Amino acid sequence: MSAPTQNDAIDFEKLVESYYSSLYRFAYSLSGNEADAWDLTQQVFIRWAEKGDMLRDKSKVKSWLFTTLYREFLRWKRKNRKLYSMEELAPAAEGTTVASEAVDRTDASVLMDTLTQIDETYRTPLSLFYLEDMTYREIADVLEVPTGTVMSRLSRGKEQLRQRLSSKNEPVGNGGGRSGQASKRQNDRKR
Repeated sequence: MSAPTQNDAIDFEKLVESYYSSLYRFAYSLSGNEADAWDLTQQVFIRWAEKGDMLRDKSKVKSWLFTTLYREFLRWKRKNRKLYSMEELAPAAEGTTVASEAVDRTDASVLMDTLTQIDETYRTPLSLFYLEDMTYREIADVLEVPTGTVMSRLSRGKEQLRQRLSSKNEPVGNGGGRSGQASKRQNDRKR
């Protein structure tokens, strides 16, 4: 769906068609559960049906949907606190790295399972950055935090992801592949 201009009306069916899979992926990365992800995604569209017409700048619909999903997740998490144990993780030690090719070549299901094990504080920006190709600024808007906080959480989240992947003894590629393309794409999105 192309970004609507400020005064365009938004067709609900086209909205669902355009954003459902992205919102579901984000919800799944947050909840780690298909049924919960489905429920969260549906709740976002219910909220849109109730309040979407209040959005003045229709070009901000994507940001509104992802922000709403994140807020619904936080509300859901408060209700289901027993499912989550929030613990502060110390910053990653310097020098512990796994080649980026390990992440690029890891089976998607293993990566998604590993992502759900990451602390939610770091998992959310990782999901938005890598799964939804959002920029730092877009992530900051969705999470309502400064851009520097997003960068910090991404860095710590990537380190947690690397550690978990390396502890699973996933095979590490030996160069080549998409790493150059991934780095270029990552640098392009920082702007």
